[in-house]
Amino acid sequence: MTDREDFLTWFHGPLLDAERALHNGDPRPRRALWSRNEPVSVLGAWRDATGQNEIGELFAHLGASFSNCIASTVELVAFDVVGDMAYTAALEHTSVSVDGEPRTYTLRVTQVYRREEGQWRVAHRHGDTVAE
Repeated sequence: MTDREDFLTWFHGPLLDAERALHNGDPRPRRALWSRNEPVSVLGAWRDATGQNEIGELFAHLGASFSNCIASTVELVAFDVVGDMAYTAALEHTSVSVDGEPRTYTLRVTQVYRREEGQWRVAHRHGDTVAE
């Protein structure tokens, strides 16, 4: 399996599973896939975070806000793997309850990944809402 194939298998498996879990209120799988090395950062659609403590707080906050995810798909626009670094550019389409209110939205998301001890980890996420 090539590095690109290995990365896509991880992206379409554990990473997307972790995102679905977050949208059903469980932030632990997402946190488990994020790097424990600095720097880590989120420039989020709703809130930003830098560093391990802020990332943990953000994911806990999101998990407490999300529930009842009825649809979650990712449209991968572009990606590449170069050595132990990778990136994705994608559109995330989600139907979920946020603080108990049903919402459907699309985020434009770019993520940066590092391979650490043979495992892919997320190091940075930037997401913003696509205008209706």
